[in-house]
Parts: sequence; C-alpha cells; structure tokens
Amino acid sequence: MTCHDSGATIRFVAATVKFSSKMDAKVLKGLRAHAAREGRTLSAVLTTAAAQYLERATLRPAFRTAAREVLDDHAELLERLAR
Repeated sequence: MTCHDSGATIRFVAATVKFSSKMDAKVLKGLRAHAAREGRTLSAVLTTAAAQYLERATLRPAFRTAAREVLDDHAELLERLAR
C-alpha cells in the first residue's frame, strides 16, 4: 500500500508471518525461476498466488449461487428455449 502526502511517498508493509510447508520439488523450482525472472522474492510470488487462490475460491460459491438463482427464476423460459 502506498500513501502520498505532500509529495512524499510512504510505504506501508502488511504484517507477515514466517511458516514452513512442503511442496513438490518441480513446482518449487518453477516458482523460484518465475520469481527470479520477475525480479521478485519467492515470498512475494507465493503471497500473490495464495491471495489469488483465495479470491477465486470465494467467488466460485457466490457465482454458483447466483447462477442457480437465475436458473430457478427462469426455469420455464429456459425450458421453452431448449425445445
């Protein structure tokens, strides 16, 4: 996050937590290579990937619910169109 105040740029860093995990060696090698190509840290790449995963995981159930509601609300019309 960046805050601009009277011409000065102030950066705020989100709190981070160190943890340990296991991962397929080929996947980790690919992530490290990707991070190097992008000039980013492995931690930054993993954080971005996890955030995107969580966003998609949250949106999918909402999409399914909305789609189900549309299908239920318009079932008769959809059935007529399918003939």
